[in-house]
Amino acid sequence: MLWEDEPPVQLRVRRRQSATEEAPLPGRVRRGSPGMPLDMENLEEEDEGPESSFGANFGARRHNPAAPQRPWWRPASKPGRLFLVFTALTVLSGFVTCALLLRNLLERDARFRIEGAAQIQATGLTEVTRAEMLPVFGEDIGRNIFFVPLDLRRKELESIPWIEHATVMRLLPDEIRVSVVERKPVAFTRIGNQIGLVDAEGVLLTMAPAAMARHHYSFPVITGIDRGDPAASRKARMAVYLRMMNDLDSTGQHYSEQISEIDLTDPEDARVLMPEQGADILAHFGEDHFLERYQRLKAHIAEWRQQYPHLAAVDLRYDQQVVLQMASGKEASGSTSAADDADQKPAPGAPAGADAAIRPKAAAGASANSKRKPAAEKKKRAESPRAAITPWWNNAESISSPAAAAAGGA
Repeated sequence: MLWEDEPPVQLRVRRRQSATEEAPLPGRVRRGSPGMPLDMENLEEEDEGPESSFGANFGARRHNPAAPQRPWWRPASKPGRLFLVFTALTVLSGFVTCALLLRNLLERDARFRIEGAAQIQATGLTEVTRAEMLPVFGEDIGRNIFFVPLDLRRKELESIPWIEHATVMRLLPDEIRVSVVERKPVAFTRIGNQIGLVDAEGVLLTMAPAAMARHHYSFPVITGIDRGDPAASRKARMAVYLRMMNDLDSTGQHYSEQISEIDLTDPEDARVLMPEQGADILAHFGEDHFLERYQRLKAHIAEWRQQYPHLAAVDLRYDQQVVLQMASGKEASGSTSAADDADQKPAPGAPAGADAAIRPKAAAGASANSKRKPAAEKKKRAESPRAAITPWWNNAESISSPAAAAAGGA
């Protein structure tokens, strides 16, 4: 009451408790107006201890990201680091010791020893016999299977001509497994009087005649490939042969079956021996455009043979003309453009049936678009005698023979 000098005891206790509740706790600060919630505790003002140290370090790293951080596995004290090094060396020494013991055990264990040839198994052998393969593993009989040099044995197997690729693997406890891929022949070869086979890489293969007959191979015969030639040279020649076969069969007509022999002495000039009307004609196909040149030959060979009974060779490497060579060694060059031969008549005084050279009316202009022949062959052609007779398929206006030309010059 207002007239009382002091409040009652209960009221004084209640006021004291209220003031105590409103006072901030130690380590806490009040921000804002009264009645607002207290902020988080200030970690930097807590007592020292393991947890407080972690909080201090965390706060320091938070405020200074560039501060160095210690890896979790690296001890902070020197004795701890020494203990860590000693433990690592002990573990490493244990691993090495176990590996040596295991190696010694496997080396001396009789279960992993190759006792004989029966432990060497092979698959894929067709032309290569087992007797030809086993000498490669002669040093491995009685050896521990883990000490067989597989890579070296694979290379030795692939050195056998018929084996293109080999795989050698260990089959525990005591077997060696070999898988072989053999080469596939693509043509016959004639070296001297011997007939053999050759694959797409130019590797020469030998086979008994009875085995060849059993396989019923039907390939052209390739000449110009010798065992003494480098592997790259034989491969380049076979690349020309494969291009020719693929080009001739590209239309599905199987023109390659009409070819009996191919001379690949010069990789830039595939010379093909083709049977035509009971006599073989040597055709120069060059190194490209095989199908086009084959069709040109087939379209005109009958007329060429009829007009030149002694025709022996045809050079098809030019774009606008062909060169015909007679059996007597004389040559002829002429355009292959179709023309009516109604106006073509032999020149007066021209010897009948003479070996002739066919020259087009515009030979100088056509030679710019045609391929150039090697210098040695040009020299040979320059030295050989020629007669100039316009062929039936060319529109030339002048026809003469060597005798007529000499008479005209006189």
